[in-house]
Amino acid sequence: MLHDPIRIPACFSASGSDETHSTTVTKSGQTLFMSVYKTKLAGDCRCITITWFKHLLLHGLSVSIDGPESHSPETDQYTCKVELKPWCFWRKQGSKRFSIEGKALDVFWDLKAAKFHGETEPISEYYVAVVCDQEVVLLLGDLKKDAYRKTGCRPALIDPILVSRKEHVFGKKKFSTRLKFQEKGRFHELSIECKNRSGGDGVDPAMEIRIDGQLMIHVKHLQWKFRGNESIYFSKVKIEVYWDIHDWLFSPGLRHALFIFKLSIPATSPAISTPSSPLSSQSSGSEDWLHEFCLFLYAWKVE
Repeated sequence: MLHDPIRIPACFSASGSDETHSTTVTKSGQTLFMSVYKTKLAGDCRCITITWFKHLLLHGLSVSIDGPESHSPETDQYTCKVELKPWCFWRKQGSKRFSIEGKALDVFWDLKAAKFHGETEPISEYYVAVVCDQEVVLLLGDLKKDAYRKTGCRPALIDPILVSRKEHVFGKKKFSTRLKFQEKGRFHELSIECKNRSGGDGVDPAMEIRIDGQLMIHVKHLQWKFRGNESIYFSKVKIEVYWDIHDWLFSPGLRHALFIFKLSIPATSPAISTPSSPLSSQSSGSEDWLHEFCLFLYAWKVE
């Protein structure tokens, strides 16, 4: 089964491995967008991680595929890395093959005319396709016809499920990203802004979280409420919001806050969701089962 309930730590803080990774991101000045999909591949349920990264000298894409769920991802992982160096334009289109337990797996990409959001992750005019057993098990981008023509393969019978997304963003007071509630739906603009208001006792920091410009969460007295959570509803989707901005307020230097947005979304592939899970529920009409998606947003505050 492909549904795994996403449990949020009570302290909302990153784990030790995430802290190490965050330090690497900061030192390199690297922006990073990481999306994790679950699907059936080579006979097993596996995670496919798509990472877009960019720093001063390098822009790239990494595709990582975990081994079977019974194995540890740290010890059984297959990775294809594409480096889009400015002086190496031919690398913006190509393919790479590697083997997973005796089965051939191909990654195809075409980024020649890609248009990028924030210059790191493409938003149009591109495709990235993962192929196994003559099936396109994962296809990203809007050039889908080009991808199927290039690969010569059919779509998989089971659609992949987007499980989580991790982003590192930098800013002074306002941090923005985009969020989809449905794979085939439109993007929504998500923004977080910290404001310092003058009160009777001096500066009273506050925080506003908006979706498509609509105020969803307003937190006052952040010096006392630097960790918290709140449930909101937007476009008929329930969103659990967690925040930990302790280091913004009390730690010197460049530090990050962590925001987690946990969504319950109708699954597009009922065959790979888990009705027995307590966090899944059957809905009426055309919707099948609900699966969970988490956005982990690391917001680095630059003075």
